[in-house]
Amino acid sequence: MSFPSRYISVLIQKPVEEVYKFTSQPENMPKWAAGLSGSISQDGDHWISHSPMGKVKVFFTPSNDLGVLDHDVVLESGDKFHNPLRVIKNGDFSEVVFTLFRMPGVSDDDFSRDAQMVLTDLKKLKSLLE
Repeated sequence: MSFPSRYISVLIQKPVEEVYKFTSQPENMPKWAAGLSGSISQDGDHWISHSPMGKVKVFFTPSNDLGVLDHDVVLESGDKFHNPLRVIKNGDFSEVVFTLFRMPGVSDDDFSRDAQMVLTDLKKLKSLLE
């Protein structure tokens, strides 16, 4: 099974290393990722976020030199969502790209609303870093 997807990105006028360093620190998520984190704290091998979706577990990809910031979100129901996120070099700047998957049962309106929420979060990240 596969899911339809949408790539949502922003260009940030900062070096890729600087953008990756900031975005790879889960403690910074409440500053820019309203869709996921009102607050976040570490709990062993994962993080606990108090989000609009309730209390969720978040598992982050280990630190790497490739700009990969993928994270899995596990809802209290046990439903798990994979969220690919990348910081890639674009000339002298950084492009932050989020892949939004359309899960079964998600309406056109809800998928568009989710995409807009991700874009709002990425624009907030841009405003913090520039």
